[in-house]
Amino acid sequence: MQWILSVFYFLLILSVFTVILVDKGDSGRKFAWLLIIAVLPVVGLVLYFMFGINYRHHWIFNRRHQRYRDIFEAGTTPELNRILFGHDNVSAVKEEFRPLARLLGADSYPSVTSGNDVEIITSGQRKFDLLREDILAAKESIHIEYFHFGNDKGSKEIKRLLMQKAREGIKVRFLYENIANFPIASAYYNNMRKAGVDVVKFTNPRMHVLDFATKLNYRNHRKIVVIDGKIGYTGGMNINDHYFRQWRDTHLRMTGDAVAVLQYTFLDSWLTGGGTIDKPMIDFYPMVKKPAPATETEASATEPKTLVAEPVEVTGCANHIQDNVNSMVGEPCRTAGSATGDADSEIDFHATHPILKGKLMQIVPDEPDLPLPILQMSYEWALQHAKKYIYLQTPYFVPTEPVMDALKTAALCGVDVRLMLPEVADNLLMRPANRAYYEEALQAGVRIFLRKGEFIHAKTFVCDDYLSSIGSANLDFRSFAINYEVNAYIYDEQTARMNKGIFMYDLRQCHELTLEEWNARPWYSRILESFMRLFAPLL
Repeated sequence: MQWILSVFYFLLILSVFTVILVDKGDSGRKFAWLLIIAVLPVVGLVLYFMFGINYRHHWIFNRRHQRYRDIFEAGTTPELNRILFGHDNVSAVKEEFRPLARLLGADSYPSVTSGNDVEIITSGQRKFDLLREDILAAKESIHIEYFHFGNDKGSKEIKRLLMQKAREGIKVRFLYENIANFPIASAYYNNMRKAGVDVVKFTNPRMHVLDFATKLNYRNHRKIVVIDGKIGYTGGMNINDHYFRQWRDTHLRMTGDAVAVLQYTFLDSWLTGGGTIDKPMIDFYPMVKKPAPATETEASATEPKTLVAEPVEVTGCANHIQDNVNSMVGEPCRTAGSATGDADSEIDFHATHPILKGKLMQIVPDEPDLPLPILQMSYEWALQHAKKYIYLQTPYFVPTEPVMDALKTAALCGVDVRLMLPEVADNLLMRPANRAYYEEALQAGVRIFLRKGEFIHAKTFVCDDYLSSIGSANLDFRSFAINYEVNAYIYDEQTARMNKGIFMYDLRQCHELTLEEWNARPWYSRILESFMRLFAPLL
């Protein structure tokens, strides 16, 4: 018996070595795993299955998503395929940004959609109010996919509304990340099921060791709401009072064809996670139907009811709001001074922002079992092709080597690269991990701004007064290589200027970190940062 176990163990080690060697990933990373397994065979194997396997292969994607692909392909139409994957709108993108649009839409990834109305949400209370209104107004379906759905006051109110709508006969599908919400008791979700809400755990490892090990490290980090197939939400805000009342974050509410891509992304996660659907696939996409003439009441059903509840506070509004007055809804602007000495406009993130009409948007889902690390590639492209500036916000700064190199290259080429981070991360481990990369970035000329006060959880960038990104992905290894994420890319000058103005207003609460100041930190901080950098891919 012992010799059989020895042979099995030898073959297992040999098989793992072969898998690592034939993998097309980074050579240094492969060598590190080979060394770990050679020195600590049993522990090394477990760690490799948990953290080391490269899932970015077509065959893995096909196997995991085959059920969804079969159902979608059986029920789609040429018109729906055109909306999701057609390239008709790429020509409307500014010429120098078309290569990015083609990159993000390559290899059957969703393409650019047009005619989207967007509200940028920078107040948690605003998101809560809008979401509450839209849930109450739902007529057919409510689809919810969240990394974290809490059990505090605000979360329970959203939960109560979902249960209420389910009892009214509205189809409510609720998909949650099981591991991230592990502290919440199962009874919390069972109450929703009893009310008629369909509840599915996304990450639900089976009990055998191999399946548990390979799924434990992967998280569905997306934040998606789709209501009646017509209204969509995505961005950085989870359902939690931290986001509704305490933290500074950025989210989007949208109507238009971009909602079809959010619906497509949700249904993929829903069916892949074990959920079911009870009607033809095409019925989830009302934008491909020929609607009857809408009454005045129906036409206003997708418009937020409290759109102009607060004034929009900006500076230099004559420069960039007046230019677009015909396509923008908003209150008269009033000026505010710049705390940074820059002449750039500022837009108060506490304000309710006007709806931006008819925008080009590209919704980009990414996940570890897709063949391309598409979000990482998009950040690389934006940094490599920025001409004047690129301003980035992220709560966690643990970049992959290609993104770090692109950041440094852009700064060294004279691009104004600004990186905004929280002064103190909310996660104890992330504090030294974030700081481990400061020196390298500062030496290359990247300007780092540490935000005081409210914890900033926004995941955004704006580039050259045209390209904006708002989504769920942090600027870290986990978002680019491990998590299930979704970002929205908006190709539009008006939107970019608004996002830039919001960034400039956030600078009021920031302290710019200098290289001299950073070099004066204690020696023990340097050691801790260097140690934590070793574990960056696992954080």
